[in-house]
Amino acid sequence: MTAQAFIDQVKFNEQGLVTAIAQDAGTNEVLMVAYMNAETLRQTLETGTMTYWSRSRRKVWVKGESSGHTQEVREVRIDCDGDALVFKVVQHGGA
Repeated sequence: MTAQAFIDQVKFNEQGLVTAIAQDAGTNEVLMVAYMNAETLRQTLETGTMTYWSRSRRKVWVKGESSGHTQEVREVRIDCDGDALVFKVVQHGGA
């Protein structure tokens, strides 16, 4: 499936955001809950590195950009309503 076909399935909220849950691919531990817009979801799907929308800073946030603690995507799932995403990731460094 293409990135655009996947994005087309997502139901973004009125602010253009969707909940994104990062879960450790090995242990299933939830590492974080954040938000994505269509742009950051596309970037995540195309690069394989978790990229979020920072609501407080109102800008794109590539996880690990400054700390080096990146999250490498292994799998992505969409919930039955299309309004939440679960990413199985490999965490490099702290969460």
